Amino acid sequence: MLSHGFRPFFLLAGLWGALSLALWLAWLTTDFDLPTMFDPVTWHTHEMLFGFAAAAIAGFMLTAIPNWTGRLPVRGLPLLGLAALWLAGRIAVAVSDLIGAPTVAIIDMGFLVVLFLVIVRELLAGKNVKNLPVAVIIVLLAAANGVIHADVLEWITASDLLG
Repeated sequence: MLSHGFRPFFLLAGLWGALSLALWLAWLTTDFDLPTMFDPVTWHTHEMLFGFAAAAIAGFMLTAIPNWTGRLPVRGLPLLGLAALWLAGRIAVAVSDLIGAPTVAIIDMGFLVVLFLVIVRELLAGKNVKNLPVAVIIVLLAAANGVIHADVLEWITASDLLG
């Protein structure tokens, strides 16, 4: 399970895609309520982008990079640590009302920051600078995630970004 990046992350992406959709539908149609600072639409959007899609992208990149570099894949405890960081972000966002927006932002943003560092480290160690632009995908995801957290923290509003 922890020998290649696609194994935990594709599994997590699939499970989270189904579970978060079920939670969101229950939230919209029943008395179920998540203890989150996010409204239902923002939570669902956030979790599809930074939960589901980020896990799928991580799985792909952690599998492709060893093929590009000829290096061994990130595996074992480091891979488990990345997966745990991703999961911590999902839990933190879901219970953000209980732990506070600044803590949630740090935990949730941590996964993309660490993933970026791992990707850059692996590409540089494998002397494969031509594929460094793929790390931009993670930077863009992290920036977008930061905007959502800044909005929840009331540092900015959507109107600040849209003019």
